[in-house]
Amino acid sequence: MELLSPAGNAQKLYYAYAYGADAAYIGLKQFSLRAKADNFYEEDIARVSEIKKRFPQKKLHCALNIIFHNKDIDKLLQNIDYFKQYPIDAFIVQDLGIVPILQKHFPSAALHLSTQASCVNREAVKVYKSMGFSRVVLGREAGLQEIRQIKDAVPDMELEVFVHGAMCIAYAGRCLMSAYLTNRSAQGGLCSHACRWNFSLNAKASAGKPGVTLSEGDAKKIAQSGGLVLEEASRPGEYLPVFEGEDWTAILSSKDLRMIERLADLKAAGVDSLKIEGRMKSLYYVALVTRAYRKALDALEGKISDKEAEPFVAELENVSHRESTTGFYYNAADANKTTSGASDSPYDLAATIGEKLSGGELDELFKKGDDAIKLRQIELNSMHPAARQARLEDFKKHPQKSPPVVVAREGWSAYRYQPMNMVKDGERIEFISPDVTAIKSQAGSWEFIDPESGLKQFWACDGHDCVIYTKYDLQSGTIVRVKDPEYIPGVIRDTGRVKVKAE
Repeated sequence: MELLSPAGNAQKLYYAYAYGADAAYIGLKQFSLRAKADNFYEEDIARVSEIKKRFPQKKLHCALNIIFHNKDIDKLLQNIDYFKQYPIDAFIVQDLGIVPILQKHFPSAALHLSTQASCVNREAVKVYKSMGFSRVVLGREAGLQEIRQIKDAVPDMELEVFVHGAMCIAYAGRCLMSAYLTNRSAQGGLCSHACRWNFSLNAKASAGKPGVTLSEGDAKKIAQSGGLVLEEASRPGEYLPVFEGEDWTAILSSKDLRMIERLADLKAAGVDSLKIEGRMKSLYYVALVTRAYRKALDALEGKISDKEAEPFVAELENVSHRESTTGFYYNAADANKTTSGASDSPYDLAATIGEKLSGGELDELFKKGDDAIKLRQIELNSMHPAARQARLEDFKKHPQKSPPVVVAREGWSAYRYQPMNMVKDGERIEFISPDVTAIKSQAGSWEFIDPESGLKQFWACDGHDCVIYTKYDLQSGTIVRVKDPEYIPGVIRDTGRVKVKAE
């Protein structure tokens, strides 16, 4: 089975490939259902092409999955020559209006039907096959038994399913709630995730009247009458109707999908591609989730043992997630279980590790540091004794003003360090790589070097170049994480970082 990972920008595309994806899917600006992801445009062509050359065996899928209005079709045609420069292997679409356009201008690219098309039966798959589609991304409402029946009926059609990540509560993700409340259309790529807001449930007759209680029977009658309303915390006085039908209940925030323990069942059902949700998720999320599923697939295929895969799968608990479910694969009841709170993680992404410095580059850096120390000493020697003493006292109180030279150590290596969050010298950091679950650094096992001065650097943060000098031999694609000091196990934090007791 193919492993397909999300890539919201070129950097995430690299990490999706590096951490084990067979293919990655991107979105093009203005034509993707994740409009708030960075997406791809202009100078990204060179970066994407370079990454593809570095991973020649990997596939690149492009999501053009919005519902197209006439103006969108015109815009697509205006940009068609630009899009032709991307090394795209397949397009993911839901709007059939653009199919002839893609077939004309991209004859070698495959057509994949988006999950937004809500395809969940064999007859629909046959129709899409006759139109030239080579793969169907099934609606998430399809169960394993239905998938097997579809595969048996159309064995030469590739079937792709979601296996991990956030799920939309609306049928096949076709939600109007965001547009209704915030005028941000989910079908235009601007979903505000209104289903995850902090609502309270009221009855119209008693809305705003505390202390009113109902029996279970009365509550059910009200639920089926349409008399229940929702009130969102930051929108007091705005009531949204809620209705419960005979065999379903109106629900909002769904649990996250997780099928990593059930990959054998998906294979038995005839699934060809496993899709991870998350083009708006972090680089850290993309890397660790991709890695976990890669190792689980390798174990399923006998390339490694289950025991070897276990620690990588366990790392899924260290990326942002909500409570998990198996979705509709086994029964609808699993999918209908809701949750609350924001997606959360005990770690923060601190940095990415770049290329390793050559021996000559490291020697040059050490020399730069030695020269800086000599210049500092010359400056001190030229000062009046009283001024020099005052300066030395200041250095003693503020060591960062007189950073020492970094001493060369046997067996240590230096790497370009691209910081994303603040890390201070001496902090416990962890190195994550494609084939090593986590190296927990020991005290004194690494140092920062200022690439400008060649001297020790006491911290690293976004926007400041840095070199990390360490005893660890780091694999290409290594990232650095740190523990989030605000994270408390069992406590749900919302997007405003307000702590709420978990149920």
